[in-house]
Amino acid sequence: MLSTAPTVKFGLDGFGGQPLELWPSSSPDEITAIIRAVYRQVLGNPHIMESERLVSAESQLCDGSISVREFVRIVAKSQFYRDRYFESCAPYRFVELNFKHLLGRAPQDQTEVSIHIRTCIEQGYDAEIDSYIDSEEYQAKFGENIVPYYQGASSQIGRKQVAYNRTLSLLRGAAEIDSAVKNSRLVEEVATNSSNKIDVPASGRIAGYKDATEKMFKIVTTGAKFDTRRRVSFNEYIVSGGKMTPQIQRIHRTGAKIVSITEIA
Repeated sequence: MLSTAPTVKFGLDGFGGQPLELWPSSSPDEITAIIRAVYRQVLGNPHIMESERLVSAESQLCDGSISVREFVRIVAKSQFYRDRYFESCAPYRFVELNFKHLLGRAPQDQTEVSIHIRTCIEQGYDAEIDSYIDSEEYQAKFGENIVPYYQGASSQIGRKQVAYNRTLSLLRGAAEIDSAVKNSRLVEEVATNSSNKIDVPASGRIAGYKDATEKMFKIVTTGAKFDTRRRVSFNEYIVSGGKMTPQIQRIHRTGAKIVSITEIA
């Protein structure tokens, strides 16, 4: 259901602007602005051709059949998003962009990243997207009809300073298109729970960070229970970031469970 207040808020720019919210009284122009903002936020500031627009979902939003939250879900599950961020990016990059696009912040720690990588591998792409949009955090921040926006781009009560730094690392200027960078920008800082230098560009785009696909990671798993004493075995796998996804898929096929994923070099 839509909110009942009579106005719409404008000014969202990802760097401190006001959020956009849909109301029953929103005009066609205001709804168009909301649709445009969802595409920009969720798809990472892309150029969208007319043939790539989700016309049916746009119509449902316009006539009130779906909320902004459901429109966000449809956009995030679109082939456009899947092709650019799931099929083409390193696993860490995919997860950190899901946090950026859907929750408006960077991942807080390695545990969050590991949980979402496991969700994607074990439950599938749709379940990974749903895990953000159906979360209590999403509902508390954006509810049903606020377009997601970058809340981590300013200091917040109850959030560590490191979260502010990491979110700024993902916001590289208004002209950047997220799909242009395939490798994680935060893999080292998140894996080692360390801070990173704030470096906000004045304008335009900058080159991507170091290649995360060449970093090495240790994956610890529990193996199958064996012998009459029902002991549990633990296995370790050393793998590069670029080979992480197929390795996790192989682990999943054996029936083992991933305990942790940590960077080692």
